[in-house]
Amino acid sequence: MDVRIGVQQTPKEIEIEMASSVDRAEVRASIDAALADATSVLWLTDRHGRDIAVPSAKIAYVELGSSDGERRIGFGAG
Repeated sequence: MDVRIGVQQTPKEIEIEMASSVDRAEVRASIDAALADATSVLWLTDRHGRDIAVPSAKIAYVELGSSDGERRIGFGAG
């Protein structure tokens, strides 16, 4: 599963590729809990075991996607 996080006042996004064994509902519950409290921190672990922290007060949006989904490569018309 892929997670994309938009950060306030920053044009770049944080993109995290999660392990295939991660439960989507658990990730969503973690995101919901972090967004419910502006003083909390959202912690996620990528597929390489690295921990990523984002202060919930700085999160603009979160997008959950599937790593198995269609990925476009190259310059072909979509």
